[in-house]
Amino acid sequence: MNNYLKTIEIKNFKCFKDFNADGLKRVNLIGGKNNVGKTAFMEACYINLQAMELKSFVFALRTIKEMRENLNILIGDKNDTKTYIEQLDNIFTKSNLNLASFKIKDELGIKEYLFEFNKQHIKVNTNNFSYEMNYVENIVFIDNFGLSNREIISFYSAIQRKKEEQFLNTILKNFDDRIESFKIIDNKPTCEIDSEYYEITEFGDGVRHLISIVTALFTCEDGYLFIDEVDNGIHYTQLDEIWTIILEVSKKLNVQVFATTHSKECIASFNKIQTKLQDKDTYYFEMVKNIKTNKIYLVDKDANQLFYELTHGEEVRG
Repeated sequence: MNNYLKTIEIKNFKCFKDFNADGLKRVNLIGGKNNVGKTAFMEACYINLQAMELKSFVFALRTIKEMRENLNILIGDKNDTKTYIEQLDNIFTKSNLNLASFKIKDELGIKEYLFEFNKQHIKVNTNNFSYEMNYVENIVFIDNFGLSNREIISFYSAIQRKKEEQFLNTILKNFDDRIESFKIIDNKPTCEIDSEYYEITEFGDGVRHLISIVTALFTCEDGYLFIDEVDNGIHYTQLDEIWTIILEVSKKLNVQVFATTHSKECIASFNKIQTKLQDKDTYYFEMVKNIKTNKIYLVDKDANQLFYELTHGEEVRG
């Protein structure tokens, strides 16, 4: 790299007051107890990587808040960009690739935003700030709602450019043997069954999640993919295929992947496939909190360590 994110320091972001992680690999699966900070860790990494210029920094700040507010947005509780980003005052991230921080200075009735990113320092009065946004195209975050139809349509073009439509069709056929192909019909993602096309909303969450992951992998060539709850809607018998796809395509297209799970079956499948493929650039990380100090740590486990724990009755938290 390959420009992998290998180390990151996170301060004043959600549950992280002063957090450090290192030893990150090409494919990183993160487990741990509920509410320990797995998703928040990926969000901080996402912000750090997106902060290449001001508009993409603002996009990342808004996006990670918007993903958490998906349910409220659906019922009409919408906030503007200003509201979202000001809730992230004083965030600091520093990785081997970038330093990205944002804080608000409010003195004598004058409010200013202070941004530091990509070796730039920007101070701007909030009255003069445009809140314009942009994004780095090959950095994608799939939340537990999955990709929208608009995103799937956009990302599918990456598969078309590489003439890999049949690759996706084969994956979907293995997932659900009724599915003959995937196509965009009337500007909607659909799956073909018996020469009829059905919107993917007619299928279970697993089909949308699978299409989201595969199309995003191709979109993120030479970039980064974050998948919250990677096994969402996926039956445990299909996890081996999911991990085979992620490990093989990420290696082929040079994509660094971060994923979370709550499932021990998902962790065991990950370990089975990383061992089968002899892929040493993959790690399982368990996020743990010290009860006495409330400090959060990321404990790395290579394939052999993870296999030992899974086969010797030791607790592995998903």
